[in-house]
Amino acid sequence: MVGPLLASKYRRPRRRPGTVDRPRLTAALDGARHAAVTVVSAPAGFGKSTLLAAWLDTLPTDAAAVAWVSLDERDDDPARFWTYVLTAIRDATGVGEEALELLASSPSTPSSTESALVAALNDVGGTDRDLVLALDDLHLVTAPEVHEGLAFLLEHRPPQLHLVLATRVDPPLPLARRRATGELVELRAADLRFTAPESAAYLNGPMDLALSGDDVAALDTRTEGWIAALQLAALSMRGRDDVGAFIAGFAGDDRHVVDYLAEEVLGRLPDDVRDFLLETSVLERLSGPLCDAVTGRDGSRATLAALERANLFLVPLDDRRQWYRYHHLFADVLRTHLADERPEVVPELHSRASRWFAGVDDVPAAVDHALAGGHVDLAAELMERAMPVMRRERREAELLRWVRSVPDEVVRVRPVLGLAFVGALAQASVFDTVDRRLADVEHAVRPDGGPWPAHAPPGLVVVDEDGYRSVPAGLEVYRAALALRRTDLDAAAAHARDALALVPESDDLTRAAAGALGGLASWARGDLVGAESAYVAAVAGLQRAGFVADVLGCCIALGDIRRTLGRHRDEERLYRWALALTDPAAPVRGTADMHVALAGVLIARDELTAAGEHLDAARQLGEHRGLPQNPYRARVAAARLCAARGDRDTALAVLDEAEQAYDSDYSPEVEPVPAVRARLRIRRGELREAETWARERGLSPDDEPSYLREYEHLTLARLLLARRDDTATALLARLRAAAEQGARRGTVLEILVLQALAAQARGDVPAALDALRRALGLAEPEGLVRVVTDEGTPIATLLRALTKQDPAYPSARRLLAAGTGDVPAPSALVDPLSERELDVLRLLASDLDGPDIARELSVSLNTLRTHTKSIYAKLGVTSRRTAVRRAHDLGVLPLRR
Repeated sequence: MVGPLLASKYRRPRRRPGTVDRPRLTAALDGARHAAVTVVSAPAGFGKSTLLAAWLDTLPTDAAAVAWVSLDERDDDPARFWTYVLTAIRDATGVGEEALELLASSPSTPSSTESALVAALNDVGGTDRDLVLALDDLHLVTAPEVHEGLAFLLEHRPPQLHLVLATRVDPPLPLARRRATGELVELRAADLRFTAPESAAYLNGPMDLALSGDDVAALDTRTEGWIAALQLAALSMRGRDDVGAFIAGFAGDDRHVVDYLAEEVLGRLPDDVRDFLLETSVLERLSGPLCDAVTGRDGSRATLAALERANLFLVPLDDRRQWYRYHHLFADVLRTHLADERPEVVPELHSRASRWFAGVDDVPAAVDHALAGGHVDLAAELMERAMPVMRRERREAELLRWVRSVPDEVVRVRPVLGLAFVGALAQASVFDTVDRRLADVEHAVRPDGGPWPAHAPPGLVVVDEDGYRSVPAGLEVYRAALALRRTDLDAAAAHARDALALVPESDDLTRAAAGALGGLASWARGDLVGAESAYVAAVAGLQRAGFVADVLGCCIALGDIRRTLGRHRDEERLYRWALALTDPAAPVRGTADMHVALAGVLIARDELTAAGEHLDAARQLGEHRGLPQNPYRARVAAARLCAARGDRDTALAVLDEAEQAYDSDYSPEVEPVPAVRARLRIRRGELREAETWARERGLSPDDEPSYLREYEHLTLARLLLARRDDTATALLARLRAAAEQGARRGTVLEILVLQALAAQARGDVPAALDALRRALGLAEPEGLVRVVTDEGTPIATLLRALTKQDPAYPSARRLLAAGTGDVPAPSALVDPLSERELDVLRLLASDLDGPDIARELSVSLNTLRTHTKSIYAKLGVTSRRTAVRRAHDLGVLPLRR
């Protein structure tokens, strides 16, 4: 679905023949390599792009990488804009895949954009080469979200990154502070205007006009150094005998100058060349075959080459001279003349362009031209045919643009397209018109509410017959999704059942979607046995349909369910089976999630090294293929691994990142990140913070058990135990009864461990040991360790008591050998450094810089700064060198030999 034009967005422009050397400006631009941001701002036709191309050609190849993005009106979409920018960075530097995958995981949310930018900045900061990020025609992008992202990029940029912005209007960025601190380079219209010597060099050099000094001065004065006007004037003067008279009569404001000169240029061209220019002006980018199709004539490749040689405002977009574009100002003039002179041909020209793009599988471009030509029916047909692939590729931003571009009256007679638009809106969480659109689709197919007709009634337009047969089931699928969004679980389950009853036998995809939605409803009600059955069927259907990425997505939920059911070995087998479906050479979206999920299984077994390897594998996939479908899960797993290793400071910091990355979907939020953080704070003895969390969540020991709040209530029980509050005992008893009734053995295991601790706290050792035996009976078959040993010294005391009663008790002895969650800290300081802070301190004593240390520790730069600040505070220092020296003096850090 990616058309042949896409690559041209990122190509570094090449200096065109005939460009005048402008050393005063290239010298000024040399400051861009040391500035945070450079703004080249001037009206149209002042040579901004040409100047930047000439300057970039002067940069030594080993001095800086160049990421160039040519923007147009369609890029006024945050997801599209940042995809192009991050792709350009990746192509220029070889880093940034993680950022692209973060963005792809949830392209329309501010949290995913910020996470992607943080990842990109970290990657760029880890390189040893400067990066010039040039954004051309930035004025065409007006979305506030894009400007906010650019401000974020500027505020947090590493020293290697230098922004260069070419624009007709100043962007709404905080430039005043950069100007005051000398971090801003600016070139304005007054700077870009040709000086008289530059005008002479241009007119008498590349344009070969042999003008006198007076003629050059007159033309320079009348054009005020406006380069586009000079170029148009020079073209008009070619072959004239009355150059002096032409220059003398040359006057007017910018609009009149453009109109006058364009008329002069077009009027003096051969008819076939003029026709070619006008007819191809409907294209944003041009190639020989495309222009052949649009003009209906052969030989366009040679015509384009001739136009370039004639300096007729043609800009090459690649090194092979296959793709071009017109100078934007010239293209505007051409389109204006085409609309004035031959308006009747414009729709047909767009129609030809649309058919050509459809023939090369660039459906988005085909749709754009169909719409531009007023061929809404053709656009709708193209959209309907492309929907299965667009949905599989999750092109939400493009689909939303389509939804907005097709009038409702056209959609109402196209039920398959209408339902596909509903799917696009649901994927993007834009639900305001979904109910109405579903009603429109149903009314179109069966206006009287009778049986579903096997064939489309007269008056309806159906391109995809298979898609039509699935419309009844599809309607119920999206109604189930709406009900889930409203947390109406009964309605969601009912609509899912109706969908399963209506779906055609051959439509595995819709059946799987219905099954998964029904499973979600069961899961949210606490019926995990029913949820598992539904998800097993959904996974099988998706596998038959060939939607491997969606199989992996469902396995995330299915694994969560099996873990709560206490079937950890089945959970592990599921993830390994899912991984086996993928091609290691070409991983699909969701592959990283399987590694993250396996890390969670291994952490529970205390196999921390293997867990770390899987998290590393997920991270590496993120660098090359795209981030997990649920990025916050990777951070939660990383935080749990840090906590298991005794580094609770980093664990807290990473949980903060996880909360920022959290993006709710239809899955029930059964383990909220704030509750995970509250548990960690309880283990750190920070009970006041945990109490604040419980109060904000409205939790009480008298609450009736609810599956959706079960994790939070268990966290509350931990807080009560830490406070030695007797109400924990009754709360745990109620929670256990509910979990046992729901067959949630994984939850029962955790409750039994807490009941053992509660009994121990009140002095009832027999009851404590009985609960512990039951817990070990559930943990041992699944190989679980951390659920017991994380409870530290109190549980170790009970394990020792259990081995005294039964010296041969195997699992108790193994757990004692594994150790507990209590990690001693170095005692050289009043406020000791944590294990993670010691890791940071050791690397601070090395020659690594900040980005390298962050990469070595697999943390973000912000997390590293948090650790460093804490280390400085504990050591009473303010610099890296002093910190290392003081650590040596205190014996906290051994001297290097």
